[in-house]
Amino acid sequence: MAVTRAIVIPAPHQIELRDVQLLDAGPDDVVVQTAYTSISAGTERMLLAGRMPHPMLQFPVVPGYETVGRIVGRGANVPAEYEGRRVYVGGARCFQGVNPAWGGQSATLQVDYRRVVSLEGVPPEQGVLLALAATALHGVDLVAGERHAGGDLAGRRVLVLGQGPVGQFAARIARNRGAWVAVSDRVASRLAQSRADLCIDASVTPLAAAIVQPVDTIIEATGSMVALVDALSLLAPDGTVVLLGYYDELRLPYMPLFLKQARLLTAKEWAAGDLERSRDMLAAGVLGAEALITHRMAVEQFEEAYAIALNEPECLKLVLIWN
Repeated sequence: MAVTRAIVIPAPHQIELRDVQLLDAGPDDVVVQTAYTSISAGTERMLLAGRMPHPMLQFPVVPGYETVGRIVGRGANVPAEYEGRRVYVGGARCFQGVNPAWGGQSATLQVDYRRVVSLEGVPPEQGVLLALAATALHGVDLVAGERHAGGDLAGRRVLVLGQGPVGQFAARIARNRGAWVAVSDRVASRLAQSRADLCIDASVTPLAAAIVQPVDTIIEATGSMVALVDALSLLAPDGTVVLLGYYDELRLPYMPLFLKQARLLTAKEWAAGDLERSRDMLAAGVLGAEALITHRMAVEQFEEAYAIALNEPECLKLVLIWN
């Protein structure tokens, strides 16, 4: 039975790079040799802490869902044109003896070919951002209304809380569709990469002092209920709040939502077609993704890499280099 190197979390607050066994590939599977992965500051932080509210949480576990690699093998049912393609893989369940809850942090992946996304026109390193771009795209689609994916947002006023990668992409996409966009964060270097009509350093200027007219939509991308509570007073009547972070639980005062008759929407990661739509935007350069990759490290430096990705505010996105 084949083996591969993979990052494994054997127990809370522990992380290893070790060999794990691969299941036998099926006739619909492609074999992907990993070039790059990235570390999810939200999901992997909670997983490493042992507090991921997910039924698949069981140690030992292979984390990660942001993998880019090349197809180096294919099953009998896989079309020949897949051979050699650069692809994005949003995790895999190809391991034996470890929980493949996400399964992307591995040197080799085996996955159904219908689950990979070809990266035509996208610099391979930027491909690790595909999931986050699709998450932001899905959230902005909710602002427009689920029946109007890609819809015009002209005349809308949008406040994006948090300028991590998801918040950066959400602001770019909303502005590209015609919305007036304000963004806030407490890290100046993140705000320096933002594309918005108004950038607010929340550590210096209260939101209420910076935004003088109500906003139609608040996109919460910090993962912090405190940040959202501070912004609720800025919401216009019948406004919308879209939750794009990942949360242990929701703790919000009811009265501000009640008085504004606000809509509170929770966004799943992405909808069908969002990965491909995001891929096309990345390829066209409209998302400015190159500026969001701030750190690069070899996978052998995984312990230092996780410490930086999860704890360093200056780190927007860290890429692990596998080969």
